[in-house]
Amino acid sequence: MTSPDPNSLPSTYDAASTEAAWYPRWTEHGVFTADPARAATHEPFVIVIPPPNVTAVLHMGHGLNNTVQDVLIRWRRMAGDEALWVPGTDHAGIATQNVVEKQLAAEGQTRFDLGRDAFVQRVAQFVDKTGGEILNQLKSIGASADWTRTAYTFSPELSRAVRETFVRLFEDGLVYKGHRVIHWCPRCGTSLSDEEAEFTETNGKLYHLRYALADDPSQGIVVATTRPETMLGDVAVAVNPDDERYQALIGKEVVLPLNGVRIPIIGDSYTDPSFGSGAVKITPAHDPNDFEVGKRHGLAMPVIIDAEGIVREVDGAAGRVPAELNGLDRFAARKAIVALLEAAGALVKVENHQHSVRHCYRCDTVVEPRLSDQWFVRMQPLADKALAALRTGELRILPERWEAVYVNWLEGIRDWNISRQIWWGHRVPVWYCNAACGQGPIASRTDVTACPSCGGSVRQDEDVLDTWFSSWLWPFSTLGWPDDTPDLRAFYPGDVLVTAPEILFFWVARMVMSGCWFMGKAPFHTVYLHGTVRDMQHRKMSKSLGNGIDPLDVVRLYGADALRWTMVAGLGLGVDVMLDPTDLEKSFAPGRNFCTKLWNIGRFLLSRVGSDPVASLTTLDPAVLTAADHWILERLDVAIADCDAALGPARPANLTTWTDAERYRGLRLSEYAEAARRFVWNELADWYLESIKPRLATPGPDREVARAVLAHAFDGALRLLQPIVPFITEELWQKLPQTPPNAFIAQAAWPVARGHVTGQAIGSGAVFEQAREAVQAIRQVRAEYNVQPGAWVDVVLVAPAAAQGGLRAMLETIGSLARARVTLADVNPGGASAQVLLSGGIEVVVPLAGMIDLDKEKQRLQTELSQLEKQLTALEGRLANEGFVAKAPPAVVEAERAKAADWRSRADQLRGKLQALGA
Repeated sequence: MTSPDPNSLPSTYDAASTEAAWYPRWTEHGVFTADPARAATHEPFVIVIPPPNVTAVLHMGHGLNNTVQDVLIRWRRMAGDEALWVPGTDHAGIATQNVVEKQLAAEGQTRFDLGRDAFVQRVAQFVDKTGGEILNQLKSIGASADWTRTAYTFSPELSRAVRETFVRLFEDGLVYKGHRVIHWCPRCGTSLSDEEAEFTETNGKLYHLRYALADDPSQGIVVATTRPETMLGDVAVAVNPDDERYQALIGKEVVLPLNGVRIPIIGDSYTDPSFGSGAVKITPAHDPNDFEVGKRHGLAMPVIIDAEGIVREVDGAAGRVPAELNGLDRFAARKAIVALLEAAGALVKVENHQHSVRHCYRCDTVVEPRLSDQWFVRMQPLADKALAALRTGELRILPERWEAVYVNWLEGIRDWNISRQIWWGHRVPVWYCNAACGQGPIASRTDVTACPSCGGSVRQDEDVLDTWFSSWLWPFSTLGWPDDTPDLRAFYPGDVLVTAPEILFFWVARMVMSGCWFMGKAPFHTVYLHGTVRDMQHRKMSKSLGNGIDPLDVVRLYGADALRWTMVAGLGLGVDVMLDPTDLEKSFAPGRNFCTKLWNIGRFLLSRVGSDPVASLTTLDPAVLTAADHWILERLDVAIADCDAALGPARPANLTTWTDAERYRGLRLSEYAEAARRFVWNELADWYLESIKPRLATPGPDREVARAVLAHAFDGALRLLQPIVPFITEELWQKLPQTPPNAFIAQAAWPVARGHVTGQAIGSGAVFEQAREAVQAIRQVRAEYNVQPGAWVDVVLVAPAAAQGGLRAMLETIGSLARARVTLADVNPGGASAQVLLSGGIEVVVPLAGMIDLDKEKQRLQTELSQLEKQLTALEGRLANEGFVAKAPPAVVEAERAKAADWRSRADQLRGKLQALGA
């Protein structure tokens, strides 16, 4: 694959053609395919993709998330692990059904017009199309997933795992059907779990209502509520039994103002005496807390709002809904009820009230608490195991601040409502006998055709399972569970889970629970929660706000590598990524500019290395390496160490738990990117390559050494960068003369520090480092004194005798890089000069006579010093004024003191320059 002519590289990098050419070659040669047999001799490293929903194309959040995963999997693949990245998609029950129902609505139909079977078939056709598009889009950004193992939560294989899970939990008594208040979305027509009913801060109203005593209407009790429309379903008024205001009323009855229903006043410690009036209306069918109160007191539970959010007498509510309110939407009913209460003199007051209101996580409809029969999972036994995984060190969460959130949720966990009243999803695997034979619900791994007790006909439960009930099995169902497959034995448990914080409860914690319960081990040892992609106003990117960025637009304009570099280089641990959707060029300039610079460095470097074979460093006598050679090899070692430290340990040292020292190490991806960039850009290109140009231009043994070192260093740089920018590094790596035929950088070994290979101690490049410092000092002096770029200057290096031998060999290099005539000396020659002290007692002296107009420079410096001293005197006087220090804000005083310190330092510098000029 090595090109015979590196000069054939075009002057401009063409991302589109390069990326289009390389990805098919990688997949054709199985570069990303893992082998369970090889995992026996090579440490496995496993990541499972958060399966994107099959409802739409990728967005920038996917771009960030999948780039991070790809960086980690490519790193470990190069490090020699048997790396497996499992790809796939989620059938996304409610979300997908909503999309298809909207399509039907545009055609003038509903799902009921089609019927269940035809509707499911219509959704499946939609999924076939969008699911394939999403996977191709992942490939377009360079995702190195093992596509031979592509999974789908609704596939026959994973559906079998879902059934097995339900039946096992049913048999263990952990799945049950309960009658309780759940979160209901009137728009989606289904129940929701606690996590799917998301809280939204709302500026609402608090209504104070007077309920008259039944036996003495002149007296009454005031209740406060944010939902007056539910008062038609009130069955009691609760007061705290310790509240002296109401103790005498407990046991009496009040009359509901609009329907005349008599309800009791009860004592219950649930009531907070400090909130509102201290009295609370109890509506068990429409509030989860009221439901618990109702159960404790054996109260009726009339339902007065139906599944579509319409006020009417649904269940046990006869005589409770006045005719003028019957059939109104819940929010229209609220307005009407408030008006009627006001007219009846029962509305005491209305206050503005900010509170949290639950909304459907899919359609943003206000959720309605509703009494319903649903399937639940008893979560506490599973949560205990997930808590233990974190507390024992089996699991870590980064950033670590999320560990407390994880613990808090699991410690207060409620049973999980897993049934949904939709058609798209895994049907609840439960059957009921149509005869009255007494047979209870039949949970079965296979379809049931007849009642096992009486042989009569059966019907399957109409509900489907929550989509998360399939995705919580993802880390092991994708590997063949419940069968004992080679993949399951080789690749479970996995390693890192990369996702966003918003699904920490939806998905992450549940995967830990299922993994610990069914497999005996947490499914991964590290949870990496990356930041969110936001616009310049710090708003999360979304379609509804119109501030999103299509990652494929970025790929088309600038290339996948540019997108990937921008994402990773700006990704601090847990820090949000800020992008401007109105200016893609500005947003992705870091990635585009880096790729352009890397391409230019590669073209120039490869033109100097040439296409002839180069010697391996292992064959070179260390004695033939120059100080510059040693320096760049040491800098490569430092870069490797910095990259390794930033990426962190791949797994716990003992493979089971994280030690305290390891717990929060690694996954600083922006630091990794910067370490790799610094080496190739600042050190390899700016210093080493520039310093060895004369050697490369002169045939002979020294040229071959320089070629070998340069090729090795660039090879190392490209390997370090490959996980972030895989396309451009592959294209350049193929041009290196030492690249083997039919090899890919994606499978090349991760660089390892080589200090021990040459037998040279770290520090052999110290002489070149001293020379580099000298060049920087000379360039600084040239800039300060406005020396013309093409002009040469005279420089004296004053150095201790021990350092002179090494520096003498570097004088030509220093002079070439700094455009200076350099000489060595034991002592400072004196005279008007600019002087810079370097490490190791070395001093750079630049005589100024003849280089600048000394008198004019002295006058300029003296004027600047006089003005600065005048300002400094005034500032110090202000700081000496006790009145100013006492009355001014502390921050202002501290700022003034910092300014004074800065001005004193500047004044000292000016005096030093004047002294150097003989003033």
